[in-house]
Amino acid sequence: MAVSETELMLKGYGLTTAEIFYRMPDYRSVLNSFIWQDYDLAPDHPRLFKLIEHWQESIEGPLHSIRFTHRKQVAPGQWRSVVGEFTYH
Repeated sequence: MAVSETELMLKGYGLTTAEIFYRMPDYRSVLNSFIWQDYDLAPDHPRLFKLIEHWQESIEGPLHSIRFTHRKQVAPGQWRSVVGEFTYH
């Protein structure tokens, strides 16, 4: 069952963006970059580390460096449910 982005944010997830620099398998002196974004939990970042583990095990381009940032979009205390709507003429 898919969880919406809003539900993830209310559970404490924030948007993590990572820029991954890696070497080309055939040309080790050439660096390439890959941008990845997903909702993740700080400070452990389980989804980011799962991606890094997958990269090291399955992808031939060796990692050079990773730069990432994390930002919570909505905190649980900032969300409130609106039950009704009033219109004024």
